[in-house]
Amino acid sequence: MMIDYCELAVPGVQSLTPYQPGKPVDELQREYGLQNIIKLASNENPLGPGPLAIEAIQCQLNELARYPDGNGFELKNKLASIHKLQSAQITLGNGSNDILEFVARAFVSANDEVIFSQHAFAVYPLVTQVVGGKICEVPAKDWGHDLDAMQNRITSKTRLIFIANPNNPTGTWLTEGEITAFLKEVPENIIVVLDEAYFEYAHAQQMGFSEYPNGIAMLAQFENLVVTRTFSKAYGLAGLRVGYGVSNNQIADLLNRVRQPFNVNSMALAAATAALDDQNHIDKSVLLNKQGMQELIDAFSTLSLSYIPSAGNFISFDLGFEAVPIYTELLKQGVIVRPVVNYSMPNHLRVTIGTSAENKIFINALKQILK
Repeated sequence: MMIDYCELAVPGVQSLTPYQPGKPVDELQREYGLQNIIKLASNENPLGPGPLAIEAIQCQLNELARYPDGNGFELKNKLASIHKLQSAQITLGNGSNDILEFVARAFVSANDEVIFSQHAFAVYPLVTQVVGGKICEVPAKDWGHDLDAMQNRITSKTRLIFIANPNNPTGTWLTEGEITAFLKEVPENIIVVLDEAYFEYAHAQQMGFSEYPNGIAMLAQFENLVVTRTFSKAYGLAGLRVGYGVSNNQIADLLNRVRQPFNVNSMALAAATAALDDQNHIDKSVLLNKQGMQELIDAFSTLSLSYIPSAGNFISFDLGFEAVPIYTELLKQGVIVRPVVNYSMPNHLRVTIGTSAENKIFINALKQILK
C-alpha cells in the first residue's frame, strides 16, 4: 500500500482510539468453548424489555419495509406529556450517545475546549476529538466529579461541559444542590450536558440517594442545559438503541439540524413509546437492582475488597492490584465483567448487577479465583 490513509483523515480522527464495548457472549464462546456464560459487563437490564415493549416490537414486524417516522412524533409527544414539555424541546437519538455527538458537532469547533471529569464516560473525549475540540479532563474527587475544579477550568475557549450523574464507570452521583450551584456559575454561552443515562436507577424516590436531582426539572432555570436519557438501561432496550435529549427549543432545533434522517428505527420508536407506560417493569427492575447491589456489597465485604458506592446498576470494586488478570480468569469461568483500565482505574473491575442467580455465579467465581 503506497498511501497512508490515516494521514488523509482529519487530525481528530487520526488520534482516536475506537470505543471498546464489553466482550460479546458469542466471542467468549468461540475463544474458550464455553456454553454457560453470564454477561455482567455492559450495564444492561438483566430482566430485558418489558411485556409492553415486546408487544410493540412484534406489531412492527410487518412494517419493516417502510421507513420510520423521521420526527418520532408518537415518542416525542409521550415524552413531552410525561415531562410537561413541548415536543420541540426533544431530540431523539440512536441511543443517548447520539445526542452527545450532536451537541459536540453543533457547538464545538477546532480548538474549542470541552470539560469533563477524570473517570467519566469514554464517549466524552471521543466526540470532542472527532470535531477537533481540545480535551480538558479535570481530576476526580473521591472518584467523582469535582465541580469546583471543573468551574476553575472554564476559560474564554470553553464551549461545552459534560457531567454524568450518576457517573459511569464509578457510579458516583451529585446532589441537586451541587449541580444547581455549579450551573449558576457557568456562563450562559457554555452548553452543559447532564447525562442521566441511569436516572431510573438513581432517582431518590426509588433508590433513596440523598437529593438526587431530576435534571429535566432544571431546564426552566438554566437555558444552557441539555439533559440526556436512554432506554438502554432500566427499560431494557439496549439492542434497539434509542435515547433522547431535552433542552430549550432553540438548542433542540440546532441538534436536529445535525441529526441524521431516520436515525431511530421503527421498532425502537414503538418499543420506547410502549415502555413509557410500563411502570411495573421499571419497578421490578429497580427492586432487582437494589437487592443485587446489596448481594455484591456483602460479598465484597466478605472478601475484604473495597468498592465505590454506586447509584447505577453496576459497581466498581478495587482488587488492590492489576485487575486485568482477574478479569481474564473470570472469562475462563464464563463470567464477563468490565476492566476499566482505560478509565485510569487499573486495579478496578466494574460489574453489572444481574439476577440473583447471575450474581451468585459471579461471586462464587471471584471467591475461587482469589483463594
